Amino acid sequence: MQPVSVTYGSGSFTGLEWYDQVTLNSRLVIGQQSIGQAITSQGFGGVDGILGVGPTDLTTNTLTLQGGTIPTVTDNLWSQHTLTNYVMSVSFQPTSSISVENGVLTFGGTNSNHFTGSIGYTPITSTIPAREFWGIDQSISYGGNVIMTQTAGIVDTGTTLILLPNEAFNAYQAQTGATVDSNTGLLTITASQYANLQPLNFNVNGNTYGLPPNGQIWPRALNTAIGGNANSIYLIVNSMGSNIGSGLDFINGYAFLERFYSVFDSGNSQVGFAYTPYTYATTN
Repeated sequence: MQPVSVTYGSGSFTGLEWYDQVTLNSRLVIGQQSIGQAITSQGFGGVDGILGVGPTDLTTNTLTLQGGTIPTVTDNLWSQHTLTNYVMSVSFQPTSSISVENGVLTFGGTNSNHFTGSIGYTPITSTIPAREFWGIDQSISYGGNVIMTQTAGIVDTGTTLILLPNEAFNAYQAQTGATVDSNTGLLTITASQYANLQPLNFNVNGNTYGLPPNGQIWPRALNTAIGGNANSIYLIVNSMGSNIGSGLDFINGYAFLERFYSVFDSGNSQVGFAYTPYTYATTN
């Protein structure tokens, strides 16, 4: 047992570290898994805890009395020979209900029930600090116009929106005609502007993942849950608050991942994406 302190993008906790046996879905048994018991925390209302699935480097120096890194759940499943492949995959489905739970984690491989076609892979970026996360290189175009040239950023299940550098965000706003809503801080568009939305294309290592118009808007049934107007249309693209060139210029968050299957391949230091049966869903 020793003190532990971890800071996330929108929260943090301090507490004590313990080791215990952890069982996932009654089948995956992990011995001697490090667990952080929060004594104080902020930014985690409504949840009981966090299962960290990022790369091991993110655990560096989180223990007060020990430097280095701490093996994650995926690391231990692999080192304890529970998995045949050093891989974890994630599936989400778009939903318009807060109570729906449809996320699926697959340890040790992929689940073909949750994606269509083939999975395209890209190496972990060499750019700091993005390479410490699930970092990739990509460019983005809206319709036929490039709004972000190739740069480094991350894929993150813990970020709700798709975040772009200032230059790309400003270009996206201008080309969609959106305005900033003062209540939510999100971009908002009219019904006629929504009818004219073009695909938002994420270009990754020779593969293009086109986010359709419906995938670019917040679920309208959940507008009031974020302090918005029930009749408004909000976009799920927002700004990183920094210019391109920071070494972590974008975040492909949940809004991206619920339309594209994602594979986090630790063994080969790569990330994979594929289309899903829900990529073109009109849930929102």
